[in-house]
Formats: sequence, structure tokens, C-alpha cells
Amino acid sequence: MSATGIDEAKLEQFMGQFVGDLGAAMTAPLVLIGDKLGLYKAMADGEPVTPQQLAERTNCRERYIREWLCNQAASGYVEYDAAEGTFRLPPEQAMALADEDSPAFIPGAFQLVAAVVKDEPHIAERFRSGEGFGWHEHHHDLYAGTERFFRPGYLANLVNAWLPALDGVVEKLSAGARVADIGCGHGASTILMAEAFPASQFVGSDYHEDSVQAARAAAERSGVADRVSFEVASAKDFGGGPFDLVCVFDALHDMGDPTGAARHVREQMAAEGTWMVVEPVGG
Repeated sequence: MSATGIDEAKLEQFMGQFVGDLGAAMTAPLVLIGDKLGLYKAMADGEPVTPQQLAERTNCRERYIREWLCNQAASGYVEYDAAEGTFRLPPEQAMALADEDSPAFIPGAFQLVAAVVKDEPHIAERFRSGEGFGWHEHHHDLYAGTERFFRPGYLANLVNAWLPALDGVVEKLSAGARVADIGCGHGASTILMAEAFPASQFVGSDYHEDSVQAARAAAERSGVADRVSFEVASAKDFGGGPFDLVCVFDALHDMGDPTGAARHVREQMAAEGTWMVVEPVGG
């Protein structure tokens, strides 16, 4: 390749960007390891630890823990004290990496990244064939990561802010209403509402059968299975109406026919029902 016409300053700038991107890519699986092995939780007290101490806390090998901590320090995820040879998880990072109920919790996002990497060979084939790649065809990390990434936002906002913003809905839910949660995934949003409004009945639906099975198990663990049910159904064929409230959380933009889904939602709503749609500001 001829170097004629190459702007070396632009090349150097691009290579600098590449190094940053590569470091981030290499850090992603190490964040997942820290989450999976409980390394962040073991450092959540904010006290300095040596690699050996963290290894003992987590029943891991010190040699690997040391390399992991060095990566995390280089990435700015933990702090390093060179004089003492210790590492520390600051409270801000602990909020984002160790507290699953924190609105800033981020390991679920790294699971989404992992799913993209694992799906790459299949998606590459779709580039050639032009076919779609269904939600149900993705790696399991996509479903688990989606729940873990979005649940903290629902926990922080759903009952405290979003539902009260709707005219008369909280009063209906407190008295006893029928609620449908469309595209419920693992059921995090459905279960949070059921815990807050024990007088109401909730039906979550999703076309992905494995997610529905996970949602049913989660409802059992949460003790709300007596008033929460989950069914395998698409957004255009779920049943059980009329519903006083229909919810679609971060799912309408994924649907192949959102207009058809909206029409079906209207058919399943009670005369004075409400449809709540939560979506990113996507333009």
C-alpha cells in the first residue's frame, strides 16, 4: 500500500483512538469476570486490599487476581496505591459495579456487549443473505444482560415516578386493576409493579419462551406468583383483556410491526384504560 497522500497526524490520531478502543474491548470481559466472581462486591467496602487479600475473600488464585486488579486500575475502575501495593474500589465505582439495585449499575451492559461478540458469526451471515436475526436467536447473555441493565432504572423510576405521572393509574392499581406488560422479557418490570400493588393482577407476555420461563421462576422467587402470570405471546396476539393498564418497556422499537402492536393494544384495553410506553429518545 502506497503511503502517498497519508496525513501522518491524522493517522497518529486514529491509532490513538484505536488503542483506547482496544483497551476498552479487552476490559469488557474482565468486567464480566469481576461481576461473575463477586470481585467488585468483595471490594465494595472501599477499603484497600492486596491481591492476596482479595483472592482469599473470593476463593480465587492470587496470580489471576493481581492481573485483573492491574487491568482495572489501568482502566480507572479501581484505584492503585503504588507505595502500599494495594487496590481500592471507590464508592462511585462501587455504586456502578457492585450494587445491583443502583440506578447506575452497569455490568448488564457488558453482558449485552458479550452477546454481540458471541452473535457476530451469525450476524455476519445475515449481511450476505439479507435475512433478519430474531431476538430469540441471540446468545443468552442478551436476555440476562437486558434485564440486569434495565432493571435498576425500573427500580428507581417505575413506581416512584413513571406510574404517578399517569392520570389516575396509581389509584386504580391500589384499588385493584388488571395490567398487561408486553415484551416483558425476564419479568423485572412486571414483578416490581406486582410487589408495589398487591391488589392488582398482572400478565406479562413475550414471544421468547425461555424468557417467559425465567420470568415465571423470578415471580416464584419474589413471592408474587399468585397474582402474576406470564405467557408466550407476541405483541400482536397477547390476550386476556380488557386491561386497565398496558405497559411496553423499551420494546416497541424492537417490534417488526409497531403499528399493528399498537392496534392490538387498543383492542385489549378497557374503555378508560391507559397505555404506558417507555422508550429511549431515539428520534
